[in-house]
This record gives sequence, C-alpha cells and structure tokens, in this order.
Amino acid sequence: MKTETRIEIAKKGVLTDEIRQAALMEGVEPEELSARIAKGTVVITKNSHRMIRPLAIGEGLRTKINANIGTSKDSVSIAGEAEKLDVLIRYGADAVMDLSTGGPIKEIRQMLLSRSPLPVGTVPVYEAVAAACEQKGSIAKMTVDDLFRTIEEHAMDGVDFITVHCGLTRKTIEVLKEDGRVLDIVSRGGAFLLEWMIYNDRENPLYEHFDRLLEIAKRYDLTLSLGDGARPGCLADATDRTQTEELMTLGRLRDIAVAEGVQVIIEGPGHVPLNQVELNVRLQKRLCKGAPFYVLGPLVTDIAMGYDHIAAAIGGAVAGAAGADFLCYVTPSEHIRLPDLEDVKEGVIASRIAAHAADIAKGVKGAMDVDTEMARKRKALDWEGQIALSLDPEKVKRLRSETPPAESEVCSMCGEFCAIKTVEHALKKPPKTCTS
Repeated sequence: MKTETRIEIAKKGVLTDEIRQAALMEGVEPEELSARIAKGTVVITKNSHRMIRPLAIGEGLRTKINANIGTSKDSVSIAGEAEKLDVLIRYGADAVMDLSTGGPIKEIRQMLLSRSPLPVGTVPVYEAVAAACEQKGSIAKMTVDDLFRTIEEHAMDGVDFITVHCGLTRKTIEVLKEDGRVLDIVSRGGAFLLEWMIYNDRENPLYEHFDRLLEIAKRYDLTLSLGDGARPGCLADATDRTQTEELMTLGRLRDIAVAEGVQVIIEGPGHVPLNQVELNVRLQKRLCKGAPFYVLGPLVTDIAMGYDHIAAAIGGAVAGAAGADFLCYVTPSEHIRLPDLEDVKEGVIASRIAAHAADIAKGVKGAMDVDTEMARKRKALDWEGQIALSLDPEKVKRLRSETPPAESEVCSMCGEFCAIKTVEHALKKPPKTCTS
C-alpha cells in the first residue's frame, strides 16, 4: 500500500499530530501550517523512518540554523564528530549536516542518526565519489547506479534531508565558460559533478534522472535540498548569469517535485556583496515560488579569513530579514581547515544572532520577547537573569569574573558611574524645596 507524503496529506487538509506539534512549536495555527506545506512554502525535515521532533522551515516561521560537521582524509575521528554534535546541540543549532568525505563515512552518519535529536542532513554524492576514487581510482568512473544506490542508502538509514546538486546542467557549464568568473565552481558537490559530466560527456545524472530521485524521496518522505553547485565563491561572481541559470533550473525542478508530493528546499549563495543580499533572496523567492531558502552565510566580504563567522552573520541577518528561512552556519575556520569544538560553538552562536536579528526584523511572533526581558533584567541590575538569557552564559560569567567590579550590582566598565544606577537614583530623588 502506497504511503502518502506530507504534501499529499496536507493537500487533503488532514491535520496530523506532526503538523499540530510543529505548529505549536512555531506559534502558528495548524491549518495555516498545513496550507503552507501543501503549496511548498514550508517543509518538515523528518524522515518517515525517524522518531524525532518535527522541524518546520519556511514561510512565516522562525529562522532556523544548520551546523555542518564531518571528516576528511586529513582528520578522521568518530568520537570527535560526536563531541561536535554535542556542542552544536548545546548552543542551539536546529539541524546538523554530515559533510564527511574521509574515513568510515557510513559509521559516522549512523552515529549522528543514533545520537542526534535534530534533523540530520547529508550530501550523498560525497560518499559516492569517495567510494569511486577508492575502489575505481577516479570520480569519472562513478556510475549513475552507484550514485542512486548511495542516495537510497542514506534515506534507508534515516537521513532527514539531503543536498542534491540537480541544477548544475550542461547548459549551466556552457554559461560558466562564457561568464569568465574569477572563481569557477567552489561547491564541492558541484565540482564533483562537473568533472563527472565533462569526462563522461553526459548530463548531470541528478538532473537527467530527477524522476528516480523523486521516487526515493517519496518513499521515505525525504526532503530534497536542491544544492547550488554554481554558487558564487567570491563577491566578483555574485548574481551572475551562471548562478541565475542554475537558479532558474532549480525553480523548474521545485515545481515538478512539489507536484509529485516531494518537499523541497532551495540552496543559495555563497559570497554576496551586502547590497545584493536582499536582491538574491527576492530573486530566489520569485523564481522558486516561495520555496524555503537555505543560504550559506552569505558572506559579505572575501577577506575575513579567521572571522568568516562574522562576515556570514552580517549577510545572514540581512538575508533572513529579507525572507531567507534557513541559515547554514559558517565557522571561523571556513576556508582554512576543519572546525574544532570552539569553531563549532562560535559558528552556531554567530548564526543564532543572525537568525534572531532577522526574526525581530520580520516580526516573527515572540521574537522580541526575550530582548525585552533582557532589558528589564539590565534595568534591575539582575546579573543572574542577564546571564541566563544570554546565548553563552559561561562566557558571560567568565568575562565578569576576570575583572570584577568593586560594587557587585554594576560592571567594571562604568563602576560607580553606571548610567542605569545613576538615572534610577536621580529619578527617585525628591525635588528640592524653594526657600525665601
């Protein structure tokens, strides 16, 4: 008997327990959430075979953040990835993606699936390519069946969403050659598929066999994150014809997927000048009919090495305020090395700041409440309350203890000249009486 997907159920107007739970978490009406799922502007990233809390992403909802972890041949430790998972959960990530390309990739994925209460995403082409290189000696020797077998294995294992670079077609490559980019392709998955396509003189299998991909996704209610294999890797390439060509293809594929009952997220740039961030979001929303938009950053400068989490938080806040729904964190070690535990922590916190700032700008229900409560704690000089509301309580405690104030109710920045305390005393002081 065929199992219906979330979109198919939503189109019938049936309110499942999952919809009700997700709606309660988001502070929206279940009927409205269901209607958005039906039209493809909201997704719930949860494999039908996994028992986790449903995560809704998309129109009118809180901006979510994803944290990437994973191994390479230069750094392989299942225990280390488990520690990173614990850190990103602790500091408030909404989802995690495994980008492993080295070591026991399957075992790492299964560890994350068994330990993570968050949705888990993967990029199956990474494992398929790693296996082809190890077993056959070349990316070009990966077969179409190899790739789809890996995709189905990820779905069977319980992965909740996968990145698939379906929009990087032979036509996109032709536009790329004409565009004269500074950086051609910086997406790892996009680079793998481009090499495969050129050496085999064939179309991208994820595009050519999109119906096969949809069949797998429907079987597991797997959310497809349509990857931006041609995303700009530097400001000079932002919003060019190559990027736009791929985005138009993704929009068409989005329509096919939603019509077939498959949930879709659209991935976006990348490196984008600050004045083009809102344009990119509006362009995606227009071409992809309001599909949830998942952005890497975007980074608003190319020279922030070691501080790329800040460059990404700036772009992420603007993107989120303009309508982006899902921010992929960027760590301080982006473009340099695999992130360590501290990098993961800083990346998550920076991304949370961006997402929260965006939610305030968008007027998401309840977003301002915690900020107003923080202001009240500050006025009351309630340090324990302020620490509890902060994104990193341990850091606040440490900084306060390193230079303790002479008076416990203030901080060492202003000390006895604390503005809040001064004004409070002045306002409460009885007025002077006139004397003759």
